[in-house]
Amino acid sequence: MGRRPQPQIRQRLLDACADYALAHGLPGRLDPLATATGTSARMLIYHFGTRDALLRAVLEHARQRQLDTFGDLLRARSDEPYTATLGRAWTSITGADGQPYLRMFGRLRESAEQRLWPDFRRTATTDWLGPLEDGLRGIGRPDLATLVLAVIRGLLMDLDATGDTARTDQAFRDFVDFLGAVERPSPDSPSTRCSSQDGAGGTTGGDPVPDA
Repeated sequence: MGRRPQPQIRQRLLDACADYALAHGLPGRLDPLATATGTSARMLIYHFGTRDALLRAVLEHARQRQLDTFGDLLRARSDEPYTATLGRAWTSITGADGQPYLRMFGRLRESAEQRLWPDFRRTATTDWLGPLEDGLRGIGRPDLATLVLAVIRGLLMDLDATGDTARTDQAFRDFVDFLGAVERPSPDSPSTRCSSQDGAGGTTGGDPVPDA
């Protein structure tokens, strides 16, 4: 009877492979991953089945790390306006912590590695709409999620092509200022609750915020 693959060993190998791929890119051969994990190409195949299955697992694992990291950055917080949250998220996404993800998945969109994840381009777009809608709901504009995502993606492409950090940072600050100008108050905000009261202390009975 052959040994059964052990989930804890597989997870350890996957973590190490993802660390390597984020630092150096996804390799075309298994030898660099075997060296990074302290094992052999044969053992990697034993735990993952095939080379392509391993590389796809590495991509998915790195992508989940990105979703967890960037998703937390985009999460609305009660102690700051969402426009401030977006500004802080942009700084982190384009900084040292975010760059490995941008490099890996930027290449995936443009290279033959797409065959490992054929629907990645669609997934890489739609994954971020939910977190942005949730955050923008706090300023009454969940309808702007697609616009915000398009601006972020466009400026990231600009930054990748030109390396002009100062100009793209300023462009994002200008865009955040625009969002602040078109903000709608939340129905639960104190200012909205006050404006919905009539002179006798009752309420008007209407919704003070128009539908998006």
